[in-house]
Amino acid sequence: MAFFLLLLTLWSLLWLTSLFAFRRELASHTRKGRLAAALAFTVIGISHLATPEKMEYMIAGWLPYAHELVIISGVAEIAGGIGLLIPGVRRLAGWGLILLLIVMFPANINVAIHQLPPPGGLPASPWYVWSRLFFQPLYIAWIGWSTLRKGER
Repeated sequence: MAFFLLLLTLWSLLWLTSLFAFRRELASHTRKGRLAAALAFTVIGISHLATPEKMEYMIAGWLPYAHELVIISGVAEIAGGIGLLIPGVRRLAGWGLILLLIVMFPANINVAIHQLPPPGGLPASPWYVWSRLFFQPLYIAWIGWSTLRKGER
């Protein structure tokens, strides 16, 4: 849910920016969506690298090498975010981020089932950790909408 709010906030800021500057560059809603996703995934990836211990608990105990997996996911998020900005690899980056979201989904299920606190100090209430599961398909749809359509610049 917090990631979705980040996406919406970034998209809204890009929309506001497009009213006053960069009108041609930000004319397309999908382009704004892609830029928002690129920024959001890059920021989240950096947070995985900066404080991996804050994410490890989500998979520790049922997957080996929790620290390394968090680092790998952070690098993948950064690479995917940057890739969304490069026309030649944009679609590949989009598919890569979708795959990453699918692969990371069991960690979110683990958090919900075991009532673990969500990352980032967000509310640990049952409704919140379960609601996070419903946002994962929305993130996948956002990537598909903003990245995978043919002819999108």
